[in-house]
Amino acid sequence: MDNAARPIPIRPRDYKSEIKPVWCPGCGDFAVLNAITKALAFLELPREDVSFITGIGCSSRIAAYTSVYGFHGVHGRALALASGLKAARPDLTVLVAGGDGDGLSIGGNHFIHACRRNMDMTYIIMDNEVYGMTKGQASPTTAPDWADSKLTPQGTGIRPFQPAGLALTAGASFIARGFTGDPNGLARMLVEAIEHKGFSFVQALSPCPTFRPEQMEWKHQVRGFEQETTSDPIEAVQRIQADDGMSTGVIFRRQYPVFQPGGKSGDCMLESIESEFLI
Repeated sequence: MDNAARPIPIRPRDYKSEIKPVWCPGCGDFAVLNAITKALAFLELPREDVSFITGIGCSSRIAAYTSVYGFHGVHGRALALASGLKAARPDLTVLVAGGDGDGLSIGGNHFIHACRRNMDMTYIIMDNEVYGMTKGQASPTTAPDWADSKLTPQGTGIRPFQPAGLALTAGASFIARGFTGDPNGLARMLVEAIEHKGFSFVQALSPCPTFRPEQMEWKHQVRGFEQETTSDPIEAVQRIQADDGMSTGVIFRRQYPVFQPGGKSGDCMLESIESEFLI
């Protein structure tokens, strides 16, 4: 085969758009973008077969920075939009992304039901334990004694959510935690998540250098889980509860029935939907 006839390899940069990210210098979300594009290139997924749905917030800008089909939704509703898309087009690879506020506060109800419904999609929460785009308020994963916000100068006094534990309790079939300081490891994790059949949840620890500069020390605190991935939810919950939230790896993976209304690819045409509303 001559060089002209050889297929051109897909590169990570092929999945990036011409729009340049406007995140703050040092934001962990840059690494998430790189990890996602590396994962898509490794899987050699055609761009037209991938859809990226996001909510609102710093992290949710990420869909615009990719060259796949994307939809920037409203606050907390990314999973609802993605579920509708997956129901209508089960042939698509559906990625969903948001922040800890978008996904676990206003979007918390959609999150737990997406976990239990177990549709075949991958959800990435970029967790920096703060509302960054609205200038530094406490989020559902913020420690109760964090007092660097004008809204909660004494701290929230409220115990934070444990995202991995919440996902496990709600029924997610793939649960992992990665760190943006290890983008290659995060990329490998995303490959596993995308290949998994069912609802995959990846919590990406993504430091915010602007409103949580102390998080830059995470690079000295993060380490891998000592245990192998488990399919036993009891073992998984014990592992999650015994951890300080700084261990990374695939925590839980198990095959549950995948929910897919209808089940036929591409059979939901706009004309057929419109016809149902004709008098």
